[in-house]
Amino acid sequence: MISINIKKAMQSVLLSSLLASYSFGLEIKDLSHAVDVSGKQRMFTQRMLKNYAMIGLKNNFGNPSEDLTKIMAAFENHLDSLISFNTEARTKESLAKVKVLWTPLKIALAEAPSKENVGKMQEDLEALLKQSNEAVGLFVKQTGKVSGEIINISGRQRMLSQRMASLYMLKVLGIDDPQFKKKMDSALTLFKTSQEKLMASKMNTPEINVLLKKSKMSFMFFEMMNKSKSKFIPTLIYKKSNDILKDMNTVTGLYVIAKNK
Repeated sequence: MISINIKKAMQSVLLSSLLASYSFGLEIKDLSHAVDVSGKQRMFTQRMLKNYAMIGLKNNFGNPSEDLTKIMAAFENHLDSLISFNTEARTKESLAKVKVLWTPLKIALAEAPSKENVGKMQEDLEALLKQSNEAVGLFVKQTGKVSGEIINISGRQRMLSQRMASLYMLKVLGIDDPQFKKKMDSALTLFKTSQEKLMASKMNTPEINVLLKKSKMSFMFFEMMNKSKSKFIPTLIYKKSNDILKDMNTVTGLYVIAKNK
């Protein structure tokens, strides 16, 4: 029988090979771009959890297994790129903490989900989200500009779209989280107030305004779901969260371009 240590080592090698097949080079151009990229890391933590829960539900809509592998590779690639780009001491320390949390998580994410380990996965990805969020804040501080904060807020909307979806997926999966309502209400409120702030930004272009209105319409689905007592359809949750993600990812990129003009 293969020992647990040998099995984990083999799993690590196979995972590294698989992630390498999905990895791609990323050159971070400036601090505003670093805010955007580090902001995506926050989103990736919740998107990984959403995919992990979908796999646990045995729901193949959107091919969550493949998407999970791609996002894991992107998280690792982006983290290495941020570490290489950064020169500031506090940010370096924060990114090092992200790396420490990520190393065992990427092995755990390769294991088949169960009710027992999905709960633990939520806790671990929550810790990774918080640490990743700290890193974003430090990059924003390095920019020293209002535009950096707008890019941060816009990027955070991407994360919130995936957070709302992952929380619902866990509920459908039957994970008993006593903090569910508090977490969901907090995510909904933060998304709504942030969207209002973005819609009032002087950096907005006509294209940005159109996309902000689209994502607001998609968000209304989550508001209605939060008031409903009925069961939710995972595929619809998955789709709506990705609609918001796509629109807000474009908006964030447009803010980065607007800043550089």
